Parts: sequence; structure tokens; C-alpha cells
Amino acid sequence: MDVVGESFTPIDFQVKKNDCNWKKCQSPKSLLSCAQNNYILVEKRGEKRNVGFIQLNRPEAYNALCDDMMTEMGNALDAFEVDKDIGAIVITGSDHIFAVCADNEEMQNRATKEYLRRNVLDHWNRVSTVKKPVIAAVNGFALGGGCELAMMCDIIYAGENAMFGQPEILLGTIPGVWGTQRLCNAVGKSLAMELLLTGDKINAQVAKQSGLVNKVYPVDQLVSEAIRCGEKIAAHSKKITAMVKESVNAGVVKHTGGVDDRKEGMTAFVEKRKASFQDKQRRFITECLSPPRG
Repeated sequence: MDVVGESFTPIDFQVKKNDCNWKKCQSPKSLLSCAQNNYILVEKRGEKRNVGFIQLNRPEAYNALCDDMMTEMGNALDAFEVDKDIGAIVITGSDHIFAVCADNEEMQNRATKEYLRRNVLDHWNRVSTVKKPVIAAVNGFALGGGCELAMMCDIIYAGENAMFGQPEILLGTIPGVWGTQRLCNAVGKSLAMELLLTGDKINAQVAKQSGLVNKVYPVDQLVSEAIRCGEKIAAHSKKITAMVKESVNAGVVKHTGGVDDRKEGMTAFVEKRKASFQDKQRRFITECLSPPRG
């Protein structure tokens, strides 16, 4: 498995200052008003409009992640979290750029004390803490913060032109939102160390072979395939999908006895009919067990 050996230089990661407002929201299906969203487009998609859709919309800055963009994304995720119709969420960029790095000009003058005091990156992690499953649909470059954003998601679909990397070493820094740990968990220590220490990038096929990416699709089919996956997930009990996600991420075993959909699903199976999940939970809390040792 070969790493694509071309490294990036710091100039590749420069973004223009204060250019977030260059393009206004043009989506007629936007959940939030244009005045609220300058950096993302937000919609409901799918045949039943049960898949939340967030598109990064800062093309002149290569979708570089800034605080305002991540705040808007957090607000959109919060809205989808409480929307009873939404069962899964898709995050994507453009056909050529998913997201390239964090906004360097925004971050370059921040001292370590400021990061610790203000917890300035905590809200960036909202993608990984939302209870509903999140799918990243990655076309083009997903580098630095963009790669971290993709890894915060539960599933990664990639277009054939996708490129992944953590080139922060070229800027004299390291990934700032648990990217070192997530990359190592996804691809293993050896490849993770090579990417982190050289600044090299890998293409979609290598990313799939290494376990970072689930599936690879033609560029023009990627988003529709991600939405199709979201629709499939959304057809299941939202209570149960949330429990699956918590069990995987927290390393615990959840009991489903307190969820009415468990009885409905089993009854439907015995009666040879399609289950009709209501996403209801009884008052008592489902028990949570730690995984067995050894």
C-alpha cells in the first residue's frame, strides 16, 4: 500500500482573511435563514426528507474551517438532533474540495493559554457528539482540519478524486481536534505516523484499503449514495441507532429492554411484516455495562 508521496508546502494552506461572507446562501430549502448561515448550506434530503444535509460553503478559502463555520455547523446539528423526522446526517463540501485545514490566519496568533482558558476548539467536536449517525461525503481534498472533520463522522464515503492527509507538520504544529488519535484508530499506528510526520497524503483507494473510508464512488454519484445510506439508517429506530452509536464510541453495552421499538421489531419479525418504529422509550433508563475484560 503506497502513500501518495507528494507533500504540501505551507503556501497550499493559506486562506484569505475575512472572506467567509463572499457568497450568500442560495438554497431555497435552507432550514436556517441566510442571515444566520454564511458558511454552510443546510437542507433536508431524501425521499422522505429524513436525512439532514450540511454542505460546507466557503469555496474561495477552500472550505477552510473557521470558528464561525463550526458554530453554524453546531447549530445545524443541534436542529437536526431535535428534529423527529431526521434519522441521519450527511456532511459534504464541493466536487473538488471537502475542506482544507483550519483557518490559519484566525489561529496563528492564539497562544496556548488562550486555547486552554477558552476551550476554543471544544465546539468543533460537536460533529462527533451528536447522537444521530453522521456520514461524511468527501470529494476532493480533505486535509488537516478537513480530514479531522471527516474522521469525526461515523461513516466516510469518498469520491474517486478524494485525497486525505494531516499536513500540520508542515506548518510547525499538529492536528488540534484529536486528529492524531482518530487517524491512528482508523488506519493503524504505522501509516498514521507516516502521514503525520511527513505531511504526505493518500488517495481514496488507499484510504479505503487502510480502513479510513467505507466506500468509493464516482464524484457525481457520491452525495446521492451518501444520502441513500442515510435513508437506510433513518428507516430504523432512532432510539436504537443512537444506542448503537453510543455503544461503539463509549465502549459500553446498552440494554434495549426499555425501548418499545425492540418489542415492535421482534414482533414484526415473528409476524413476517415490516416493523413500524415509533422511537419511543419507557421511563426507566436502559442499563449500561462496561465491556468484559481480557
